[in-house]
Amino acid sequence: MKAARAWKEVKQRVYTEEQIRALDAKFEFISAIVEARIKKQITQKKLEQMTGISQPVIARLENGRTSAQLDTILKILGALGKTIKVVDISEKQAHIGAQTR
Repeated sequence: MKAARAWKEVKQRVYTEEQIRALDAKFEFISAIVEARIKKQITQKKLEQMTGISQPVIARLENGRTSAQLDTILKILGALGKTIKVVDISEKQAHIGAQTR
């Protein structure tokens, strides 16, 4: 827990609130993709076969080392039986607040 707390403190000193929200959203999004892939027992190689997106690109996306084009993300999500939902930030924050209570 100390490392998580230290990262939170560094993050707040180095980044603006807007940048923190963007980083958190990116992490949450990537985590959801990885979780969906693992839950369906699909390897990165199998996802490559399903989407035509090379395994190294999928790995870089999952590791956060690259920002994918929307078309790439939609292909991956479609193969995983998922889609994107756009919600108001205030709605998202209210949902997160309700989960932590």
